[in-house]
Amino acid sequence: MILKDILAISGEPGLFKFIAQGKNAIIVEHLETKKRSSAYGSAKVSSLEDIAVFTNKEDLPLGKVFDLIHEKENGGPTIDSKTDTGKLKVWFEGILPEYSKDKVYTSDIKKVAQWYNILHKLNLLIKEEPEKAAEEKPVNGKSAKEKPVKGKSAKEKPVKGKSAKGKTAPIAEKKKKKATPKPKSK
Repeated sequence: MILKDILAISGEPGLFKFIAQGKNAIIVEHLETKKRSSAYGSAKVSSLEDIAVFTNKEDLPLGKVFDLIHEKENGGPTIDSKTDTGKLKVWFEGILPEYSKDKVYTSDIKKVAQWYNILHKLNLLIKEEPEKAAEEKPVNGKSAKEKPVKGKSAKEKPVKGKSAKGKTAPIAEKKKKKATPKPKSK
């Protein structure tokens, strides 16, 4: 799943969408209420893209966990996060049997179910397409996403100086012209 601009803020219910970077805070919009607010530096803000679930082998990104839930639920909503803890653990073990039972708490399982249901309700569960992953691979040492600067190709060198008319001339040639004395006429 693509979770790039979706945020969780500790102490705040629900999920938020990143809007803009302010001077001392970030501007976020609550996904369900559409109310905008500021999240200051003292708040613990986490992107869902950066969250992973502990497993016995290696950590599994939350997007992959959401993919597994989406497949298991046939694209529908999942178990309610307020369900009995025993049922939640059985459900999560059905989704991800190798999750670390020592490191993943019931509160974490509740958050995963709650976040999945919020994203499902708002149609924000967008699967990451394999073609996009192939485009992101580096080509000639540069990412395929990188675009050349407007008006310049990747091979052009930056212009060193411009005349008042907009014509370019290297700085060294300008200095040379100024330094050459003019011949005196008789």
